[in-house]
Amino acid sequence: MNEQRSHIRFATADLPLRDDVRNLGTLVGQMLAEQVSAGFLDEVEQVRTHAIERRESGQPLVQLAQPLAGLAPEHAESLVRAFATYFQVVNIAERVHRIRRRRDYQRAGSARPQPDGLHDALARLKEQGVGLDELARWLPRIDIEPVFTAHPTESVRRVLLDKEQIMVGALLNGLDGGRTPGERAADRSRFQMALTSSWQTSDSAPVRPTVEGEREHVGYYLTRVLYRVVPVLYETLDEAIVQTYGQCLPLPALLRFGTWVGGDMDGNPNVDAGTIQATFQAQRDVLLKLYSTELEQLTSVLTQSSGRVGVAVALQQRLAHYRQRLPQVVSSPRHADMPYRQLLDYMGERLRQTLAGTGDAYAGPHELEQDIQCMLDSLLANRGEHAGAFALRRLQWRVRTFGFHLARLDVRQESRVHEQALAEVVAGLETARPQQRAQLLAGFAAGEQALPAASGEAGQRLDAVFAALASARAQHGSGALGNYIISMAHDRADLLAVLALARRGGLVDGQGQVPLDVVPLFETIDDLAHATATLRDLFADPVYQRHLAARGNRQTVMLGYSDSGKDGGIVASRWGLQRAQVEMMDVARQAGVALGFFHGRGGSISRGGGKTTHAVQAAPRGSIDGHLRVTEQGEVIHRKYGIRALALRSLEQTTGAVLRASLRPRPLDPREEQWKPVMELLAAESSKAYRGLVGHSQFMHWFRKATPVDVIERMTLGSRPSRRLGSDAGLSNLRAIPWVFAWSQARAGIPGWYGVGSGLQAAVTAGHEATLREMAQQWPFFKTLLDDVAMVLSKGDITIAESFSALSGPLHGVFFPMVRGEHALTVHWLGRLSGQPSLLAQDPRLALSIRLRNPYIDPMSVLQADLLRRWREAGSQDEDPLLRALKACVNGVAQGLQNTG
Repeated sequence: MNEQRSHIRFATADLPLRDDVRNLGTLVGQMLAEQVSAGFLDEVEQVRTHAIERRESGQPLVQLAQPLAGLAPEHAESLVRAFATYFQVVNIAERVHRIRRRRDYQRAGSARPQPDGLHDALARLKEQGVGLDELARWLPRIDIEPVFTAHPTESVRRVLLDKEQIMVGALLNGLDGGRTPGERAADRSRFQMALTSSWQTSDSAPVRPTVEGEREHVGYYLTRVLYRVVPVLYETLDEAIVQTYGQCLPLPALLRFGTWVGGDMDGNPNVDAGTIQATFQAQRDVLLKLYSTELEQLTSVLTQSSGRVGVAVALQQRLAHYRQRLPQVVSSPRHADMPYRQLLDYMGERLRQTLAGTGDAYAGPHELEQDIQCMLDSLLANRGEHAGAFALRRLQWRVRTFGFHLARLDVRQESRVHEQALAEVVAGLETARPQQRAQLLAGFAAGEQALPAASGEAGQRLDAVFAALASARAQHGSGALGNYIISMAHDRADLLAVLALARRGGLVDGQGQVPLDVVPLFETIDDLAHATATLRDLFADPVYQRHLAARGNRQTVMLGYSDSGKDGGIVASRWGLQRAQVEMMDVARQAGVALGFFHGRGGSISRGGGKTTHAVQAAPRGSIDGHLRVTEQGEVIHRKYGIRALALRSLEQTTGAVLRASLRPRPLDPREEQWKPVMELLAAESSKAYRGLVGHSQFMHWFRKATPVDVIERMTLGSRPSRRLGSDAGLSNLRAIPWVFAWSQARAGIPGWYGVGSGLQAAVTAGHEATLREMAQQWPFFKTLLDDVAMVLSKGDITIAESFSALSGPLHGVFFPMVRGEHALTVHWLGRLSGQPSLLAQDPRLALSIRLRNPYIDPMSVLQADLLRRWREAGSQDEDPLLRALKACVNGVAQGLQNTG
């Protein structure tokens, strides 16, 4: 039995959150009574109470399921949306509470810096012997780059996110204790308006988003949130340095952003040369308009009169130069004595011409920054520190961070597509072995031979892509181009293929080199195992050596968490990634190549998700080395960057973690050499159990019946199909996102834990229990892995998973006993190794959150299983009202679990 909810005690710091949730729950109830009926609200309350009582008394699930069975689709949808709305306001309240706690720490001052923030990170580094000089040497080496992807994991549509912002703003106003009764009433009214409007808005758009729509979605976070937050990060770092060391340092740019939206062609026929060109232009346009707006705002700040304060000679000279260069710009006679304002007029004109692509455009962001610096220098030399320097510095940090491109655009394509395009014109390539393929491609990759013109559609599409990249480099500068990523990369020939195709497409610089960073993505267990040999072979290739030399002898490797987990299970994936990084670093060091890793993490634990700080701490020693490039996807983007204060907190945590891991990596632990064989055994046995399940001849049939994957495939979440184009229905061709999403919806979470128990049992049987316990306590990598598995298990529910599995008919008896047995084994060994009474004893705040949420998720899950059975029995029709109710269930459960893919 579960502990009675009346006995649950909140920490003192969390009491305001409890009160917010109660108040918002009341608002939801009032809205439901108004929008549906008072009787409907009573029914929702009865279901809620019944679900809580079932959890507390340990009643079988059927006690909750029976009253909810057979409801009319429209009524079921309303019930689900009612519970989903509750989670919507709870999620908002929790995010606002994080801001409240942050403010509490800030009010406490330096005596109690918030854990994992920049003040805390620098204080810890100082305690570890890092002086100001060492910090100054390291800062220019820090390079942090979150990369936003358009993977279809965001199950909340954009218009609803906008309404959430209104609700967040109303709650944030409530943190101000000085609000008048009238102001508080207005806040409440704004919240109610957004809440009610959300109820009246469909959860899902009627069609899939276009690539343009996905670009605008990601652009929302870049331009509405991060554009505002970036300067504050540098101000916070500057303050932390002064507070810690008593002196300030000149700060270099530490942060930039990347995006895959418009450039990720892998499996998405909607992405091509056209979307690549459109993305470069759209990002440039929106950013230049932001700069123009900011310059216009500065004209009301920098109003200094030359008769009242001095102006630097350099600024006067710049004005004289602009008067000759831009005679069409005529400032108002009323501003004749305002040199800063006049210069802003000229800068505004140059930005307008940059936007239009006409003669007096800025050649690049460096020229705009020179104008800004000229004004800043003049201000500081003439008592202007508090007369505008603050605003100018903020603009300066934005220009340094976003350039004229906003975010670097990565392009990605699968290796097979390159091979197909080349096989059209290179005889024998299709049947050649990897070494032979490399030899066949060497001359074309080096530019010693001209690759024959494309004869088929695949080659022509790729020619257009590389031509678009060449054009973008010429128009937008090299800083706008990100990496060219090769998914499913297997050997060096895959990288030479890209160089050959790039040359044919015209992407060649003045020195005859391909000005593009080519990045292999290793994303299966086998590819990770062979990654070291692939890099060794690549670095020894004379053609690629010349390419690397032209790129500064820097190589990036992308690590695929999603597909490796789907391929071999979570333990084999995590260990394969850990081991591969260590081995690849050794190979790169021997070759004299600076190696950086690009972490392809998803939102869920089984796709590499989790807290960035924990991931950085658990990374192999030396693998960070000042550099962190990581994907941000779906609901993770919204959770981390949806509110400015939380976006700042996320960036602070990431920056602090990178600084700590780089300047003072954890000490080398000689026990790791003893732990590695245990991990090898654990990974092998865990993968054996996992593949024993997913490799069963009937597994995919069971998966498609035991989860709502067929509903997810019909949802309009993203522009990319759920499986690779032209592929069969096998697991290897299913995208990792719907794979994980489906299991989380069924409350089974199989990708995040299956096989762990068998692996631990095998290691214990081999006599390693004491070693496992030591690893769980002393090895950050292993501790993080077990903590992540515990979280997945805590969010799941084996009883509800059984009700979904029962939909598979006879296959239920084949597979579910395996699942139940592995689940019990995993829970047992996690508890025994941790020595804790519960799975999340080390994270009581998360444990409480999950525990309070589960009874509210249960009714939606029960309804989902019943609706799924009825929809399938009726023929799984797209126009069936049951499908609409099922989509509401998917959105509701995702809101409750705070996870999709």
